[in-house]
Amino acid sequence: MTPSRFLVTPQVRALHGSRVDDFGAALLRSDVLADDVVLAFRALPHGQGWAQLQRALLGDRSSLHPAIATFVDSASTTPTWVDHETVAAAGALLLRAGPLGGIVLGLSSLPTGYASPAGNKPLAFSGRLQEQAPRRLMETARFVHAVCSPNGMRPGGDGFQATLKVRLMHAQVRRLLWDSGRWNTDAWGLPINQHDLVATTLLFSIVLLNGLRTFGLEISTREAEAYIHLWRYVGWLMGAEPALLPATEADAFRIGDLIQLTQGEPDADSRALTDALLHWRLKAAKTPWERRMAEASLPFARAGAHLLLGKRLATQLGIERSIAELGMPMLRRTLSGLERVRLVSSRAHAFAIQRGDDAWRRVVEQGLQGVPAEFRPPSSLSDRRA
Repeated sequence: MTPSRFLVTPQVRALHGSRVDDFGAALLRSDVLADDVVLAFRALPHGQGWAQLQRALLGDRSSLHPAIATFVDSASTTPTWVDHETVAAAGALLLRAGPLGGIVLGLSSLPTGYASPAGNKPLAFSGRLQEQAPRRLMETARFVHAVCSPNGMRPGGDGFQATLKVRLMHAQVRRLLWDSGRWNTDAWGLPINQHDLVATTLLFSIVLLNGLRTFGLEISTREAEAYIHLWRYVGWLMGAEPALLPATEADAFRIGDLIQLTQGEPDADSRALTDALLHWRLKAAKTPWERRMAEASLPFARAGAHLLLGKRLATQLGIERSIAELGMPMLRRTLSGLERVRLVSSRAHAFAIQRGDDAWRRVVEQGLQGVPAEFRPPSSLSDRRA
């Protein structure tokens, strides 16, 4: 029986046909290979499973637990549809967007994910965003930058390793939720299921593309399709079933429409997560100056969220209106002007990529405060929802 979160109408069936049933059934499927690794970690002496995984990701496959060996070997066997040259080049789109890419991720991609009243439950139960917002967001930024760096997704690359570690984080949260007795499968499906894995790849791909275009960036068809290809591969490495992942930008739009039409409206958890996201700079502030700067940035964050999400969704997520919305058209015109320069100058294009890469590195390094993002699976859930 399909979980009650999946809201299907005759209109949805008319629009999406048999794919409706495919995504409804996907709510009750997890990621078996990653789940087996989590069980292996529990069976091994403390820390030994993680150490084996680290060795395996660096190429040392000796003396591995069978589940860890199978997991890494499977991920290292690249599907025939993956074009590594396209994957390696695709991330330049995010890098050349520079800080704007981070703004779109923070004000559009992540809130769009929180808007799902069932898909947001693993994050709400884990408590990681509400309790550790600055750290959680910097880890996400580190992951995205690693994925989009040149050759980061080659087997053994930083993005490749980060993706598999995030996959195991998901599996551990899934196991903790199963064990907690607090998870409602009839309502929500399995925790971090196949449906929601695909939805997550869309947040970082098609939602990001839409946001960058909204701000005035020119994105060619070739760039967009390459970026979708990159995140199709990331989704596969993340444990999503290939048949569910979009292969083109047009297909990503269709899947996104299906997910949005069947998920219901934002709930209290959606608003709590969004609030934690918008106020993360305030939470991270350590000096009066940092606090004043964080407070000054809030109106612009709210204005950007309303522009990117649309008034209806932004309001449903509890994001207040801001006078700074009046400045959004001017910002868009300014960015469009800079884009015209980039389009006629290969040097300006290369400069934008380099400056954007530098900006991402700087923000992540400062945000992590010298503590590397290990993407280690959590040992427990928050007690906020007990």
